[in-house]
Amino acid sequence: MTAALTLSPALTPEACSRALDARDPRFDGLFFVGITTTRIYCRPVCPARVSYHERRRFFDTAASAERAGFRPCLRCRPELAPGRAVIDAVSNLARVAAQRIAAGALNGRGVARLAGELGVSDRHLRRALERELGVSPLELAQTHRLLLAKRLLADTSLPVTRIAYASGFQSLRRFNAVFRDRYRLSPSAVRRAPRVPAGTADAGPDFVRLTLAYRPPFAWGALLDGLARGAIPGIELIAAGHYARTVRLGDRCGLLRVEAPAHDGKTHLVVRISASLLPALMPLLARVRQLFDLDAEPAAVDDHLRRTGLARLVARRPGLRLPGTFDGFEAALRVLAGPGDAVARLVETYGEPFDGGAPELSRLAPTPARIARAGARELAALGVPAGQAVALEALAAALGGGASWLEPGSDPAAAQRALRSLDGMDDRLAAALTASALHWPDAFSAADPLLIRAAHAAGPRQLAARAAAWRPWRAYAALHLELAAEERADPVTALTGPPRSRPLG
Repeated sequence: MTAALTLSPALTPEACSRALDARDPRFDGLFFVGITTTRIYCRPVCPARVSYHERRRFFDTAASAERAGFRPCLRCRPELAPGRAVIDAVSNLARVAAQRIAAGALNGRGVARLAGELGVSDRHLRRALERELGVSPLELAQTHRLLLAKRLLADTSLPVTRIAYASGFQSLRRFNAVFRDRYRLSPSAVRRAPRVPAGTADAGPDFVRLTLAYRPPFAWGALLDGLARGAIPGIELIAAGHYARTVRLGDRCGLLRVEAPAHDGKTHLVVRISASLLPALMPLLARVRQLFDLDAEPAAVDDHLRRTGLARLVARRPGLRLPGTFDGFEAALRVLAGPGDAVARLVETYGEPFDGGAPELSRLAPTPARIARAGARELAALGVPAGQAVALEALAAALGGGASWLEPGSDPAAAQRALRSLDGMDDRLAAALTASALHWPDAFSAADPLLIRAAHAAGPRQLAARAAAWRPWRAYAALHLELAAEERADPVTALTGPPRSRPLG
């Protein structure tokens, strides 16, 4: 009989079986199937022959499948599956902890330290993850490390030692032991299949090439347009259908380049990363996923908005994604520096010079400590509005002192409350900064004049009432309305021209 472990109520074993039989890519990453005869678990899009129904067990996460004794399939490669969207996650504590663990929060650190950052005891954190995800914090971290290592083994020619440390293991011996124990394979066994070597002409001698999956469709052009509007000169570059930027994570610096493959049915982005960034690979990939909104479920979002009055907008841009941000403090620079060239002047003055071989990418983002030392008076002299310069100095000092309000997964309401307590920060700035930095899919301002006009609402109250039907994806609705307004078209009835961007997938 078909069994299930830790499946959400919306994904019954019967529903999972139907999705598996159809190999529906919209469910990729939403569940995994373990085959009891082989003790292997797969993605619902696995090309292998579909097993008998009575031999299937379904799991919400790869970690829960591995805890039950299944190892990942070498053919469909569960490590390449897209992740779960924040809005679909479980309790707030488990959601935040899981996001930070996925970004490497337990690599070289203990559970007690993470629990302290989240304001709970380590015992309470363990209970929350066990209850919501069916695994302990260490088991979840171990799964993330092993799946990243498996990906690097299969897709690059990096030495095994570098792969072990890039995946968050503290020693090669420990990596080999855990890999053999969990997967019943040696690391070298994964390298038998052909792969794209690091150092080929495709990646370059100093870059590592990886892929990040998404669920189709994907309005890639519209997303790039949105990222281009807020691009920081010297740090980010959007041109010729790709995104590139400088990166600093801890003491590691390098370049990142992301592009979509040709329209050949692929449902992944190609990511090229400086080899110098490998020790920070886990947090780097987590940030890239947020930047490009890769964990969104466009079929669910589009269907909901279509049924709540935005059908013509959705038909124009299926698979619309929210432009994210690479770093919370970068979001603060954009929001608080105000209109004009103030951000460019801040970067030129306080950003550290960087030579990565790309003349257009010549600066690293200023650190909070550097901006705090500059002070509000210097910031205002560079064009930051006086009140916002005070807020930027106060925020930089708080983040430099260890505040984590703008970390991925942080609670938006709590972040807004903390931001409002800063000198110079008003409600409007706090809301805008929270929405941008935390990439919250339900962020929405009913007082925005542009949205009021685009929705043909009589005022904020009427718009708020209409927007209630769009929850929990009001941010996507707002973006649809903004884009329609930019084109000077009626957002409800006059959308008859060709779409600006062609969706992928």
